[in-house]
Amino acid sequence: MELTAVLTHAEEGGYVALNPETGTTTQGETVEEAVANLQEATALYLSEFPMASLGHPVVTTFTVTEPAHA
Repeated sequence: MELTAVLTHAEEGGYVALNPETGTTTQGETVEEAVANLQEATALYLSEFPMASLGHPVVTTFTVTEPAHA
């Protein structure tokens, strides 16, 4: 099953990793560690709460512009 990993920098250092399909979240000192921890956490979650494959996730980015100050 192919799932999504969203990584952001953690305030205390390292990375926070989120799987939006299941809501599982974890962290690691490196990208590789954060993803490995997320794989483990998500596998444990799915062993308790199985879900059907949703197909390939679509991930994109977008820009929000700040409104002009009057």
